[in-house]
Amino acid sequence: MGYAMVLVAATLFAVNGTVSKVVLSSGLSSLRLTEARCTGALVGLALILLATRPASLRTTRGELAFLAAFGVGGVALVQLFYFLAIHRLEIGVSLVIQYVAPLLVALWARFVAKEHVRRRIWAALVLALGGLTLVVDLWGGVSLDGLGVAFSLASAVTFAAYLLLAEHAVGRRDPISLLCYGFVFASIFWAIAQPWWSFPTGTAGSSVSLLGNLAGRHLPVWSLIAWVIVLGTIVPFFLIVGALRHLPATRVGIVAMLEPVLGTVVAYGWLDERLGAEQLVGGGIVLAGIVLAQTAR
Repeated sequence: MGYAMVLVAATLFAVNGTVSKVVLSSGLSSLRLTEARCTGALVGLALILLATRPASLRTTRGELAFLAAFGVGGVALVQLFYFLAIHRLEIGVSLVIQYVAPLLVALWARFVAKEHVRRRIWAALVLALGGLTLVVDLWGGVSLDGLGVAFSLASAVTFAAYLLLAEHAVGRRDPISLLCYGFVFASIFWAIAQPWWSFPTGTAGSSVSLLGNLAGRHLPVWSLIAWVIVLGTIVPFFLIVGALRHLPATRVGIVAMLEPVLGTVVAYGWLDERLGAEQLVGGGIVLAGIVLAQTAR
């Protein structure tokens, strides 16, 4: 169950990378897309909870500080740094750097939390990270933007924080209410950073080319933002947090490494980015790492 949830989430996140790149090509900034994504997800999750189980929204003052840290550090910033990165780097490259996060989680578990991390997990991490470098042809002279790399590394750190904070919280709170509170504080953070009354509604109402092999087709920017909110945020975030009820954060992070492989395939089919024999071999190595992680039970 847990592995299936992460695989579906990785697939949705992979498609979301290309959809987000199309949205950013309209002129909407990374900061504004992050703000719209967080606030839209908050509205959707809050409506679901209010209609089904409003009692789950109860909390305590002591818990609010933790939820605020989860919302800002584990929800808002990971999205911001990811969007800033893909605006400067190819999607696959930025995702490879971001997926240093599972290694950071494993290091935290071993040296800070003093937990036993099985050797198969370390081997799976090596396989998956090595395979990802082949997927994006990292050794073949890929042009890297320094600021884009910095944003990707920041995304890796915040993604690791998200996994660890979520793992800590799911034993006490259900995934939907946890995410709802996370997006509450993420939305407050962005509303203060850039007030909603200054949102570029004209850009959201315009049409944008879908780029690449779909360049001849156009869609309203608002419809693509809606996709980012529902299928690129609410559903995959819920699946990741739900999976943490069944799997430790280290394994969830390793299985989620399928996202860069799928992201590269989507970018190839949609944006006509590179996909050759080396990328396919790298994808196979990543899958081998994921399978190895699944055996470490």
